Amino acid sequence: MPRSVDEWLPADHLARFVVEVVDQLDLSTLTGQYRGTGGSGAYHPALLLGLLIYGYATGTYSSRRIVRASYDSIAFRYIAANSHPGHDTLCAFRKRFAGEIESLFVQVLGIAKQMKLLKLCTLALDGTKVHANASRHSALSYGPAEKLEEQLRAEVQELLARAEAADAEPLLEGLNIPEELARRETRLQAIAEAKAQIEARARAFCP
Repeated sequence: MPRSVDEWLPADHLARFVVEVVDQLDLSTLTGQYRGTGGSGAYHPALLLGLLIYGYATGTYSSRRIVRASYDSIAFRYIAANSHPGHDTLCAFRKRFAGEIESLFVQVLGIAKQMKLLKLCTLALDGTKVHANASRHSALSYGPAEKLEEQLRAEVQELLARAEAADAEPLLEGLNIPEELARRETRLQAIAEAKAQIEARARAFCP
């Protein structure tokens, strides 16, 4: 088994770009104000911002789903540095710094567009391609920088609106392992019992 999450993630993975570009942004407007609440003070704004940007860029808008992905997804685990901020922490961070997050997200998209990292820029709203007028042009030929920024800002605003709507909806927990089966020993016993019952039924029908 790899010794760290870093070894699981391909060298050219989008999550690496998100972490690297966020590390180069000026986050002073966040770090100067954010202290967290309760236990959330341990989470640096760069980590929370990276999770939100990667989540929204890949179609994961709900804070609860992002938190779940920090357990289930190698990419999210990498961005979260193997930590798991609570959904209330992510949600409060998004609401408090919505304006700053919008501006920083636009910067990330501008850098991605300049580098022709189309995978990130295709977050545009159907999840497969940028708006038609943008997909026909590179960042260098699209026109005035103000026009490009205006388009990116509009897309980010829509993504943030989707995130707010997603956070307002409860997350269905039907696919979760029941709490009583969460521990490995209990799961193994339950699996063995279920297997034995199936085998017993099979023997009953095929003596």
